[in-house]
Amino acid sequence: MKRITLSLLCLTTMAVSALAEDNSTPAPNNSGRNERDRSSDSKTSGDQSNSSADIKMTAAIRRAVVGDDSLSMTAKNVKIITANGVVTLRGPVKTAAEKAAIAKHAMTAAGSAKIDNQIEVEAAK
Repeated sequence: MKRITLSLLCLTTMAVSALAEDNSTPAPNNSGRNERDRSSDSKTSGDQSNSSADIKMTAAIRRAVVGDDSLSMTAKNVKIITANGVVTLRGPVKTAAEKAAIAKHAMTAAGSAKIDNQIEVEAAK
């Protein structure tokens, strides 16, 4: 039994190695975005404030976005960062309508807070 198990493990490992060597699909190049996100100008989730008001505002916007069934999963995953009463929206969406819908949800939930809409509409492929 041990010999059979070991043989299956070796065959499985060799098959996985062969699949890993198949480079027919190039890896995505996100270097530009990664560089942009490292700059101090770009807000990331680490910039989210810990103040109660900012956390409540972010949560209210997130609930509104996630509850909108017209939005794609990509749109529901945009970054929502609130710091010192300023809401930053970042990430890709599929259409300009999704970008507008998320901005509307943010304005409704955030009240008079400033909205910095950095959402990007993905180019059609």
